Amino acid sequence: MFIELLIIFLILLAGSFVQGVSGFGFGLIAMSFLPFFFTIKESTLLVVSLALVTCMSIVAQLYRHIQWKQLIVLLSAALIGRIGAFFVLHFYGEMNIMKDILGVFLIGVVIYLFRSKGPKEGRVVNRTWLPISLGLLGGFVGGVFAVGGPFFVFYLMLIFSDNKYAYSANLQVTFLFTNSMTILLHGFNGDFTTDYVIYFIVGVATVLIGSRLGVLCFNYISQENMKKLAGIVVAIAAVNLILFG
Repeated sequence: MFIELLIIFLILLAGSFVQGVSGFGFGLIAMSFLPFFFTIKESTLLVVSLALVTCMSIVAQLYRHIQWKQLIVLLSAALIGRIGAFFVLHFYGEMNIMKDILGVFLIGVVIYLFRSKGPKEGRVVNRTWLPISLGLLGGFVGGVFAVGGPFFVFYLMLIFSDNKYAYSANLQVTFLFTNSMTILLHGFNGDFTTDYVIYFIVGVATVLIGSRLGVLCFNYISQENMKKLAGIVVAIAAVNLILFG
């Protein structure tokens, strides 16, 4: 039990640190390894709950940069996606095939991380169908696998390309609202177990430490290098999930 808790502690610490530095990544790192210990449903609920703590910690430090008007359409669509994800996770979250699906999706995310480039200057961003489609996808995937971040990252990097603090703050607000929706839905449905409480308590202190360290290193660590390192780690874990999960 002690060894298992130690490993989980290190996984959560790494994920929350990456999130503090790059604005996202906690779910990617955590969901790459936690399914080796839990079902997809258990892993997602733990990660979403802890991600909420991480978001609140980062938002508290960057709240001055939140721009609510820019988030209305994205958040509305994302919350609808979370409702759909609730039913999928509730009915199918215990099935082993979900680990294979997660592994395939993680590989897709890794390809996106390595192929994506920064937004072009002067690019006109669509403010209707783009946030609606990305919000729905991010909300749904985030609610099932806790890794919907890349969809939100793509859109928010477009509209906050010239202000990394506004990008990070608004990204965390998006996570805060969507994760709160997931927790409320599964909480009312009675999906949280006694074992979950133990891991959550251990995880809270971990993510607070990791995210705080990440924010402190925000100005000193290259986001590009952090993205590449996270991509390599996630790719290895994704292949292991598919082969041995």
